[in-house]
Amino acid sequence: MAQDLLEEEGIYFDDLSKLRALEPDVSQKTTELKEECKEFVGKIGQFQSKVGGLIQLVDELAKETETEKFKVIGARNLLKLVAKQREALQQQLQALIDEKKMQLERYCIECEALAKVESEQNEFINQFILQN
Repeated sequence: MAQDLLEEEGIYFDDLSKLRALEPDVSQKTTELKEECKEFVGKIGQFQSKVGGLIQLVDELAKETETEKFKVIGARNLLKLVAKQREALQQQLQALIDEKKMQLERYCIECEALAKVESEQNEFINQFILQN
């Protein structure tokens, strides 16, 4: 009966017979909630450390990617330079081929002219021999 009067006033006895201002169920749930909060905070800490590690890994990968990107850009520029050099060399060689073709054509014309002169001279020599 005395315990009921105290409970009506909001005063309770716990398992160890200590006076409490909270109901035993509420006190127990508060303690459980406190423990769950500690576990949650611990899990959040683990999560943050894992996320921190992941962010660090992603940053390192980003730096490596950036480095590789610059290497690729350099290689591409070098390839373009080599292609331009090759094209310039090809143009030079084509000009040299054209020049040699023209020289060959001149030599052919000169050879034909010399052959004609030789033929004329041989004919003149044959006529001279026949006359003498």
